[in-house]
Amino acid sequence: MTYYSTSFNIECSSADLLQPARELLADALGEVGYESFEDTPDGIVGYIQEDYYDESTVTGAAQSLPIEGVKVTFSTSTLPDTNWNALWEEEGFAPITVAGFTHPQQRLLTIYDARHTDADTLSTPINIGIAATNAFGTGNHETTRLIASTLLELPMEGKRVLDCGCGTGILAIITLRCGAKEAVAYDIDEWSTRNTMENAELNGVKDRIEVLCGDVHVLSHIEGIFDVVVANINRNVLLGDLPHYCDVLSRNGIIILSGFYEEDATLLKQKAEELGLHEVFPQRTDGNWCCLTFSRQA
Repeated sequence: MTYYSTSFNIECSSADLLQPARELLADALGEVGYESFEDTPDGIVGYIQEDYYDESTVTGAAQSLPIEGVKVTFSTSTLPDTNWNALWEEEGFAPITVAGFTHPQQRLLTIYDARHTDADTLSTPINIGIAATNAFGTGNHETTRLIASTLLELPMEGKRVLDCGCGTGILAIITLRCGAKEAVAYDIDEWSTRNTMENAELNGVKDRIEVLCGDVHVLSHIEGIFDVVVANINRNVLLGDLPHYCDVLSRNGIIILSGFYEEDATLLKQKAEELGLHEVFPQRTDGNWCCLTFSRQA
């Protein structure tokens, strides 16, 4: 799947306006399909799938900032899959230790680069190797760590898990290594589904995971319900897909959401309440990223 890389240059009348402008611009761009961002000295770079890119929509988002003295210009170029693969396969990532929010010293795992790190050098109870073909799903991103830490707080033994927008498959693999009985994972990107299966095999859980290519509508082809649903996707997708997650959630099942900013939490909480869900853990944040955990009300 081809991605576009858009470089946004932010001209400000005052240097103090640059960071607020970055955050507001990223929020506006997330609403039109951009998936991830990186800061640059003069603005941000955003990444979006080719099928979702519309220049007029992006122009509207760039011009929508409610800040006087700010002007945004941008340029877009194609980012082939091979560039992502080559970068991450060559550079890799350092091992990342994740702890549960409660009793952190008792609930630990390490996510390591299967291509560059010897698992025998690691000392945590659970070590999960990832052969990453992109940046998302290695544990480097705050949202991945937020969900992983939440999963470490939950009893997983015998559970059936759904991983929505699975990326590398890291979240489903964590649940399986923590005792889940089986997992179903899906992603709209074929390259991600292939990588999930590769990583499941690396971690010895290939026989307990089913991986599908598609969006939330793949759930219509899946039988049964799930005890745990995890979704690390942008705000708009979560708002649209949350009713579908509820449709396949077991009684007393858990839904863990991340992939959005702290200021978006209120909208997601309102949607969850409409669907009969209630929060089971306090709202958690890492930087400006947020994680919410819900269960179905009795």
